[in-house]
Amino acid sequence: MTDRPTSGQPSPTAAPTPPSGTPPADVAAAAPGAGVAPADAPGVPPPVIATPLGEAVVPDPPARRPGAAPALGGRALAQGGGTKRGVVAWAMWDWGTQPFNTVITTFVFSAYITSAYFGDTDANSMALSVSTAVAGFFIAVLAPVLGQSADRSGHVMRNLRWLTWGVALISAALYFVRPEPKFLWFGLGLLALGTVVSEIAGAGYNSLLDRVATERNVGQVSGFGWGMGYLGGIVVLMAIFFWFVNPEVTILGLANQNAMGIRLSMIVCGVWTLLFTIPTFVSLRDRPPAADRVPAKGLIASYGALIRTIRQLWREQRQTVFFLAASALFRDGLAGVFAFGAVVAVGTFGLSSGDVILFGAAANIVAGLATIAVGLLDDKLGPKTVILASLSLLIVCDVLIFAFHDGGQTVFWVLGLLMSACVGPAQSASRSFLARLVPQGHSGEIFGLYATTGRVVSFLSPLAFGAMIALGHLVLGQGQQTQHWGLLGIIVVLTAGLLVMIPVKPADQQDAITARKD
Repeated sequence: MTDRPTSGQPSPTAAPTPPSGTPPADVAAAAPGAGVAPADAPGVPPPVIATPLGEAVVPDPPARRPGAAPALGGRALAQGGGTKRGVVAWAMWDWGTQPFNTVITTFVFSAYITSAYFGDTDANSMALSVSTAVAGFFIAVLAPVLGQSADRSGHVMRNLRWLTWGVALISAALYFVRPEPKFLWFGLGLLALGTVVSEIAGAGYNSLLDRVATERNVGQVSGFGWGMGYLGGIVVLMAIFFWFVNPEVTILGLANQNAMGIRLSMIVCGVWTLLFTIPTFVSLRDRPPAADRVPAKGLIASYGALIRTIRQLWREQRQTVFFLAASALFRDGLAGVFAFGAVVAVGTFGLSSGDVILFGAAANIVAGLATIAVGLLDDKLGPKTVILASLSLLIVCDVLIFAFHDGGQTVFWVLGLLMSACVGPAQSASRSFLARLVPQGHSGEIFGLYATTGRVVSFLSPLAFGAMIALGHLVLGQGQQTQHWGLLGIIVVLTAGLLVMIPVKPADQQDAITARKD
């Protein structure tokens, strides 16, 4: 059960009682508008106001178009607020589901499925890119409407529970991907399905932020959750590496032949997810949907409602649309930092596979601790300040790595760890920035759009990385090592996101502008 204070809930106010000895008629006469016929009553002229050019009739307020959607409500975060227990329970979901991101999609299974076990490595890598693109398409198409459905039904936690169990089941099922070419597409299919389920679950998890945080501590709570994810991922990665993947005999006493250690580690990931997400589902429960949120009927109606929400955001909260665009750009740049960091470490700076694992462990620890610490600054300075500062420092570090690419491994370790300390805070502050903007009753839908916009531009960093390597060949000539030129592509994407983010106004400024208009 969730421990939630009730002090933040609105309470009905009793009607004022007439003072003792005051006749009811006097009270009625003193009430504003008492005894005045309505303006639309027969024979009553419309109200007028004095203007410099004479008297003018007060116009009626514009009537809402029949069938139009109601205006977006107040901020969802204003209704939030939970206990420390609820915050920890919420963050445990990030700790529990991180193996899919760290072990499966980044370090272990993706490397396994593209290895020579399954045929030509280049062909396997191309097949992985195809399956990843297909997964990205389904995430972009499904995330907003499924989030909208959860908002309307009130079944956010129920849906998250089933999706989380799906991630655990798919993770464990990867055990059956034997190291033979005929299992390639079976493995890629499971990986793609798991990616879709994991991303949609993540959007639902993000939408719960307004339940456990308030406007005063949302940055700290978001940073704590994100940091827990980093730390949980590195703990399970180290355990799997030393107990299953690296030794000749696994901790279970089974010989590490035919990739048995890797396959057993997939079961560990599934069990880890099941166990460590239990606190989330015990402490957080579903809430009834907002009164004006009626379940959509069918897929087409859901997409129609989504389009109406986007139009409303453009009319009423345009800065939210601008933020979704800006964050899509810089989040793709952040993804590129992680995706190509190991590639540059090996190809340009000569790190061994073991060195890469050690660097990955150190980078995740630094990122996790930095994200938790910077969450406090998010609440004090604002998420926009954290985002802009993190992106600026990342760009500077990328430029320095490019300039001193021949300076040895020390350059990569120092600047790489500094970049790791910036990536997590930027990701966490991006989530808290959006949480401050989400209208009440639309959390799942808006965070679904957040996932969608990120997927729509997810090709930019890989494209820019490859294009800059090709440009390096043109400038330096064929035969020259130009992998470090790919960093310039990441710099371009991060800079684009930074520039688009600069004019975006945070929630407090948006509310002030709206108040002045009213």
